[in-house]
Amino acid sequence: MAAGFGIGKIGAAAMEGIARQPEAASKIQTAMIIAAALIEGVALFAVVVALIAK
Repeated sequence: MAAGFGIGKIGAAAMEGIARQPEAASKIQTAMIIAAALIEGVALFAVVVALIAK
């Protein structure tokens, strides 16, 4: 649940940044995708650890 919230916040901030500086859209989008992937990776790792610990 927290991972979804974090990715949503990243997406909202990226859209706001792109709206303010359209010329930087590609850099903002790249950073957003990398950050979202890292958050998703941590969430997936937590699920695996929780399943193993069970």
